[in-house]
Amino acid sequence: MAWHDQDSWLTAAFAPKLSTIVVTLLLTLLLPILLHHFIYRRATPTTLPTFLLLGPSGAGKTALLTLAERNQVAATRTSTSPLAVEALLPEGFTPASSHYRSPGDPTFERSRCFLLVDTPGHGKLRHFATAQLADLSNVRGIVFVVDAAAVAEEAGLNEAAGYLHDVLLTLQKRYTGAKTSKGPKEIPVLVAANKEDLFTALPQHLARLELEKAISRIRKSKATGLKDSGVAMGGEEDAMEDEREWLGEGGEGPFEFQQMEEVGTSVTVLGGNVLGSEGSDVKGWFEWIAEHL
Repeated sequence: MAWHDQDSWLTAAFAPKLSTIVVTLLLTLLLPILLHHFIYRRATPTTLPTFLLLGPSGAGKTALLTLAERNQVAATRTSTSPLAVEALLPEGFTPASSHYRSPGDPTFERSRCFLLVDTPGHGKLRHFATAQLADLSNVRGIVFVVDAAAVAEEAGLNEAAGYLHDVLLTLQKRYTGAKTSKGPKEIPVLVAANKEDLFTALPQHLARLELEKAISRIRKSKATGLKDSGVAMGGEEDAMEDEREWLGEGGEGPFEFQQMEEVGTSVTVLGGNVLGSEGSDVKGWFEWIAEHL
């Protein structure tokens, strides 16, 4: 039977019959909806981009978490367990992924959402932070909060620098231990110098310099301890292990945050304050988060 015969399926498909019209309408209306639903479900991420809050106890991490969640400051207490909240980038901050989206686009609003994970800063509770650092698959960045007034004193500086040294070393090992030539994705770090409104607080450029100097002393002290224990003299394998424990560039020169760019980690130091007599001043921190959303 030829295609042009009256009883052929092609002729029936184009005939002005009610069944043909109904099938055509259903295909026209339902096919785009089904395709959009399938593509949307496949393309839309199921988890929010995450930012980790790390830093010594009392630096202001939980206060920043509360501000990001409620858009207002509130009284906080020392954290004893991790806390994750869904936050929304404040008005006036545009995520880097949405610079060309219209504010009326539903995806623009979704792109402003992120997950903020607070971890306890007490030395005995930092295993929670270690667990978070073990899986950085959905982490966009790390916000390391320090007390700008505390780092002006030796005890506070050493605590903050020691913690930051360990965090950066973990990120460095993650990069150097990658099994592919491409390496893992970059994890930027923001050192948020909080409480900058206090009279005794260090400005951000001095806080950066003091932290770099303290980390230089820490890594030198760690290297000396390894040598004294005989680890560095135990053969080629032990020498390689010693090298993996050295943060930044090798040699005896001073440590600088810029050295971390070689291992896929950019470090930015920005001052601000969550709680202040004249209100919060965290614009630079939210701009940094928006840049990495």
